[in-house]
Amino acid sequence: MAQPIVKKKEDRDDEGEYSPFSGIEKGAVLQEARVFHDPQLDARRCSQVITKLLYLLNQGETFTKVEATEVFFSVTKLFQSKDNGLRRMVYLMIKELSPSADEVIIVTSSLMKDMTSHTDMYRANAIRVLCRITDGTILTQIERYLKQAIVDKNPVVASAVLVSGIHLLQTNPEIVKRWSNEVQEAVQSRAALVQFHAVGLLHQIRQNDRLAVSKLVTSLTKGTVRSPLAQCLLIRYTTQVIRESGVNSETGGRPLYDYLGGCLRHKAEMVIFEAAKAITELSNVTMRELLPAVTVIQLFLSSFKPVLRFAAVRTLNKVAMSHPTAVTACNIDMESLISDQNKSIATLAITTLLKTGNESSVERLMKQITNFMSDIADEFKIVVVEAIRSLCLKFPLNYGSLMNFLSIILREEGGFEYKKAIVDSIVILIRDIPDAKESGLLHLCEFIEDCEFTYLSTQILHFLGTEGPKTSDPGKYIRYIYNRVILENATVRASAVSTLAKFGTMVNSLKPRIFVLLRRCIFDNDDEVRDRATLYLNTLGDGSVAETGKDVKEFLFGSLETPLANLETSLKNYDPTEEPFDIHSVPKEVKSQPLAEKKAPGKKPTGLGAPPTGPASAADSHESLLSSIPEFAGFGNLFKSSAPVELTEAETEYAVNVVKHVFDRHVVFQYNCTNTIPEQLLEKVTVLVDASEAEEFSELGSKPLRSLPYDSPGQTFVVFEKPDDVPAVGRFSNLLRFTVKEVDPSTGEAEDDGVEDEYQLEDFEVAAADYIRKVGVSNYKNAWDSLGPDFERIDEYGLGPRESLAEAVNAVINLLGMQPCEGTEMVPKNSRSHTCLLSGVYIGNVRVLVRLSFGIDASKEVAMKLAVRSEDKNVSDAIHEIVASG
Repeated sequence: MAQPIVKKKEDRDDEGEYSPFSGIEKGAVLQEARVFHDPQLDARRCSQVITKLLYLLNQGETFTKVEATEVFFSVTKLFQSKDNGLRRMVYLMIKELSPSADEVIIVTSSLMKDMTSHTDMYRANAIRVLCRITDGTILTQIERYLKQAIVDKNPVVASAVLVSGIHLLQTNPEIVKRWSNEVQEAVQSRAALVQFHAVGLLHQIRQNDRLAVSKLVTSLTKGTVRSPLAQCLLIRYTTQVIRESGVNSETGGRPLYDYLGGCLRHKAEMVIFEAAKAITELSNVTMRELLPAVTVIQLFLSSFKPVLRFAAVRTLNKVAMSHPTAVTACNIDMESLISDQNKSIATLAITTLLKTGNESSVERLMKQITNFMSDIADEFKIVVVEAIRSLCLKFPLNYGSLMNFLSIILREEGGFEYKKAIVDSIVILIRDIPDAKESGLLHLCEFIEDCEFTYLSTQILHFLGTEGPKTSDPGKYIRYIYNRVILENATVRASAVSTLAKFGTMVNSLKPRIFVLLRRCIFDNDDEVRDRATLYLNTLGDGSVAETGKDVKEFLFGSLETPLANLETSLKNYDPTEEPFDIHSVPKEVKSQPLAEKKAPGKKPTGLGAPPTGPASAADSHESLLSSIPEFAGFGNLFKSSAPVELTEAETEYAVNVVKHVFDRHVVFQYNCTNTIPEQLLEKVTVLVDASEAEEFSELGSKPLRSLPYDSPGQTFVVFEKPDDVPAVGRFSNLLRFTVKEVDPSTGEAEDDGVEDEYQLEDFEVAAADYIRKVGVSNYKNAWDSLGPDFERIDEYGLGPRESLAEAVNAVINLLGMQPCEGTEMVPKNSRSHTCLLSGVYIGNVRVLVRLSFGIDASKEVAMKLAVRSEDKNVSDAIHEIVASG
């Protein structure tokens, strides 16, 4: 008898992943739902239809009001079935449909009946559904049953109520808070899951009262919490209390530290690891508490469970950033993980060893890593490369072996991001370790011989032109550079020509040789290469000149004063049939951009994209622009420039925004204007400012914009005087006035006669935040203590109803315009209290720190405690006045 052919597993895999729900449609499933009305219910078929409906809902399929109502009423008829599996599907379906208030009444009686049933499965699921779909009125009616269920002997029923209580805290907190006694009793349950949920709910009930949370944690740490899951929760709550109270093992926090230390000896692995991880993450932990935690984690490194090995090595990796000496004892165990089958574990082990290694272990580590690199993906290789770079900067005397390693892996197979990470690392080492320059540049030269990435080749050539001429023997790089002219694509050839010219400009002895090579380049088949070669030949001369003048170096390789965006626009509008292009005709005003986030003080730019001295910030460009205008030269140092404030809507004929520049006694309004109409030329562009709502300001004058061609940004300025070092505020109305001249599209020439016109702009304000500059601090606690309490002022404010605590925090930060510190601007989800730390400099260069403590109650009312410390009492008072009036 013939047997059916069974496909092998690999054959099924080739067909792709099979889904039993593929191809189902909402209309067909709704038709199938009619089986819910059959007199003789088929439980199996009904369960299949509900499964399809749940699949559609979870895939984002939307049901109309009519469809949802019909399905809901159809599902309620299934309560007559006694099939347990079908009943559970009914519960799920009702929860997903979330019926309206008038529909809930239909099913409430059935659910309440199930809630008092003798079948525990019915009771638990009915409680979950009732708490999900009903409002406070019905909950009040069944509250007695819910309280009884919390202490029910069946752990499934008790857990169902406790989990429902955690969800109900978001909508009906007052009802849940009345369950405290029953929840406290459930904490003593012998059922692990019940105890876990009870501890979680009890903490949620008290989370807005810091003292109550502290008492709860203290009592539970002394009690009989046996569930490993509950223990993990309690460990997290304990560390939260330690952080918020600021205690340490020497100032009253010893019992809490003793509890965490005791958890290290628990029999459950999850509790041991949670306690060890919590101890290592405490900011004020001492070696007395840290070493036992590291020792426990070290034992996990040799576990047969991959998840424990991964968790252990990842935790040690983080500890190594702040306490590398504490992790050194684990190095032998971590070295054995380099050959771990799980590449994530192996990578973390390597990077941790590189952070904790010493000079004597560098050579040994490099040998082990060499065999490992070929077996991991590029994303892991990048992590290793960055760790090697950090190690080399830590031990600069070992740069030779580390640089050779980077050179070897640079010539191996790999993607763009991986190769860029290696090149960036070599560049940083060359800049930071002078002895590494010669070998590092040679490694880069050898790499571009076979480099397949055009971007990397051009960037290396650019860097070579900057650093190569400064070496003891710059001539040895010429061969590598000229090979790029012969063998590469046009983009790289053009970059190589520029690099040759840099060598000829900066190294006099190489000029004749460079001149010969550049003459060969003028016969290249690419316009860019030929033009560059011709330009450099004409500029450098014939090679007989003994030295190149400073004006030649500045012209070829100096900074370009003209903004590239303006130059590009002018070149696009240039007609070659007219007179030669004049670069001096290009506007030098910088088109305003939003201020970029400032880099941390002392942090150097990294990679090839960063010049040795770092790029100029937006603030520097503003200051450079203002200082170049004679009318503003006497205003002193610029204190702050605001982000651009848009004064026109998008897609209008004229785009205008304003940047507010604040000086000690003056405020300069820089109006950035763009003409978006090709057929118009604007001349004599100025802004008339009405300061009637800014009484403390008096206008001194304005600087009009002579001409504003199409799509070429320009600036006009208006200057106001204000009281010295006083944060004057006010509202300003603006009217753009100009002369319009029509432009002939065919010739691009404007008519001689123009028409005066005006354009109404939006109002803007000078606010208190404009007089506070964002300046961060590396250690907020030390900065706060250094200012001292002499000029401290503390007060409390009500901020009214808010949607969330995060909204209130952001509103105050924006009002003050200060720099959030230590990530405190991020508010945890559903948090009822939060502390935010701000730092800044007040006008007059007065340092000021702010500590904000927020709290929100059940009615969404927000209260705030504001503590200010500064170097001047008047500044502390001014911050409070800003908040009080804001």
